[in-house]
Amino acid sequence: MKKLSPLPSHATGMELDEAALKAAATSHLDDGAVTPAFSQHRDDIVRLLNDALATELVCVLRYKRHHFTAHGMASPAIAAEFMVHATEEAAHADLIARRIVQLGGEPDFAPDTLLARSHADYDTSSDLKAMVKANLVAERIAVEAYRQMIALIGDKDPTTKRMLEGILADEEEHADELKDLLET
Repeated sequence: MKKLSPLPSHATGMELDEAALKAAATSHLDDGAVTPAFSQHRDDIVRLLNDALATELVCVLRYKRHHFTAHGMASPAIAAEFMVHATEEAAHADLIARRIVQLGGEPDFAPDTLLARSHADYDTSSDLKAMVKANLVAERIAVEAYRQMIALIGDKDPTTKRMLEGILADEEEHADELKDLLET
């Protein structure tokens, strides 16, 4: 069997514009990885990410409150799960804040506006089942928010999209775990 050799790139029409690569790479060096082609979407993406950051921070606070105030026979295991989720939500917040900085923005940690910018609510339930439900609702909100953000960002910022897809997978797992806790 005769082995076919690949076509040269110029024969397929799949060539990079070397001059455009160099022009994009050498202009506005202070912007780091942000090239002129991307900068038109940067402010909108940073705004979406700052709202996601607020959501993650509110979730950390809600999970920690529930961890420390859970009581009843099933509470030790559920409270432990709340703390695991709080830690994972804090890690999401760190990823998002780091990405905002990479994009040339400033992460908004202002406590006085967290709730207004958050997609999820804070919760002060004292009943264990109500806590689990409140957290499940918040996780489902996060899942939908991340799905919408991923769709909005599309191919405008592949790095942010991949980061959000990873966070989305974690949020879906959290929702499944909370659903299971409601069934026990």
